[in-house]
Amino acid sequence: MNRKYRKTVIAGNWKMNMLASEIKPFMEQLKAELPKTRTCEMVLCTPAVMIPAMIKAGKDCKVAAGGQDVSKYAKGAYTGEISASQLADIGAKYCIVGHSERRQYHGEDDMLINAKVKALIDQGIIPIICVGESLEQREMDLTMEYVAYQVKAALSGVDAAKLRRCVIAYEPIWAIGTGKTATAEQAQEVCQGIRAVIRGIYGARPARAVSILYGGSMNAKNAAELLAQPDIDGGLIGGASLKPADFATIIKATDQE
Repeated sequence: MNRKYRKTVIAGNWKMNMLASEIKPFMEQLKAELPKTRTCEMVLCTPAVMIPAMIKAGKDCKVAAGGQDVSKYAKGAYTGEISASQLADIGAKYCIVGHSERRQYHGEDDMLINAKVKALIDQGIIPIICVGESLEQREMDLTMEYVAYQVKAALSGVDAAKLRRCVIAYEPIWAIGTGKTATAEQAQEVCQGIRAVIRGIYGARPARAVSILYGGSMNAKNAAELLAQPDIDGGLIGGASLKPADFATIIKATDQE
């Protein structure tokens, strides 16, 4: 982390778990575990129907609410879709885009993700842009080529001023929900590479200001080591974000020099 130049963000991705009725007791447990002062922005990304309940219950803990997906369309006859303006209207501050599960199960490509990034930025919502390679791509030494393309495609047409409203999350596909985790050195190498890609597009100062998170089975045990890396500015947390004590431990791990 480098708090001198950029924000530290710990974002939980609840995926399709929990109920709105369970948020209040969750937040009560989390509040009891959290340190009195925090050095990071804390976000919980829930299914859209739960965002209002998250905002209400999360006030005392200063938790920002986020969505997990958004439509590229502003409005219209798109049954089941949720627009960026609708997310903004109910108070979402962040939204995940391009998660590997969306890419895999819904066939989302990089051009669609780019359109979603722009839709969110236009509504003042911070996109958490997910990128990452498969195990096969890593074994073929194609990690940076593939991740660099994802970053460039997601940010196509996004100017430097709007880049400041973006967060990048590196999530190696082979480490999501598998219990496998990239070593701190592997994660740092790719996050450093992502920053280099951004530097090549926008220059040194904008690249230095972008928060890059690590996902892929970050948990209470490995968070401190991962967060000690200079180019890892937080985490996108899956399973551990469903456990108040574990999530609080990861929050506490951001309080390091």
